[in-house]
Amino acid sequence: MKHPLWLSLLACSIAPPQASAQADKMKDALTFHAGFEGGVDASVGAGDRRLYTAPDYKAQSQAQPGLGNPDVEIAKGAGRRGDALRFKRKNTHALFYKAEKNVAFDARNWTGTISFWLRLDPDKELEPGFCDPIQVTDKAYNDSAIWVDFTKDDQPRHFRLGVFGALAAWNPENLPSDKSPKFSSRLVVVKQPPFNAGKWVHVAITYSGVGSGQGVARLYLEGRERGASPAIAEKLEWDLSKAAIRLGVNYVGLFDELSVYNRALTGAEIRSLAR
Repeated sequence: MKHPLWLSLLACSIAPPQASAQADKMKDALTFHAGFEGGVDASVGAGDRRLYTAPDYKAQSQAQPGLGNPDVEIAKGAGRRGDALRFKRKNTHALFYKAEKNVAFDARNWTGTISFWLRLDPDKELEPGFCDPIQVTDKAYNDSAIWVDFTKDDQPRHFRLGVFGALAAWNPENLPSDKSPKFSSRLVVVKQPPFNAGKWVHVAITYSGVGSGQGVARLYLEGRERGASPAIAEKLEWDLSKAAIRLGVNYVGLFDELSVYNRALTGAEIRSLAR
């Protein structure tokens, strides 16, 4: 049930002082927010707020502003709050926001948080193959990237967090992912994730010190930490002009309330988002 705006404002007005202070700190750290209320462009952005579409990521340079995939739409009233983005069929288009400035990237000490909501039944709605609700990269999932995905063969499908620096640094042999023990050992895997068609699930990724030699990333579902990555030793190498917040790679389902912060939120702050 959606609360009227006045009720939400009232709740804020009577919140304890510490809760108000926490909200202010989180607002100060927010660099990007897309709530999909009546449209696809972000309401908050330190950089370009427009959503872009291209035929695929190999043709990303051909992207045009706007929602150019007929299988993706604004779902009126279906969101966690208000409207949401609905992927009706397997999305193979490039659908993205530009990461430059919207993501506070630092090659030597990249720290931040990505927060969003998903609603789907992975085992019934997703089509065959891996599915990444979000990727943040300028190249590929295994080369200077942060992402979460649903696996392709497991029942139920596992939900995973991956954080990888420059491909040549962590995988100098250039082995395929399914043949590289280094790849699988770095993932955070949730084997029985809480997704189903009847509820919204909050997902948060925090990352600290990536590029410093001792980076770490954490995955949260419904406000609960589900695992942390091993130490991330290598740097991420981005061409900022190509870096993107990629949405719904092979995804089917609802997606809402995407936020990016310039610091790793605390567990308490993540719980407040999940509420």
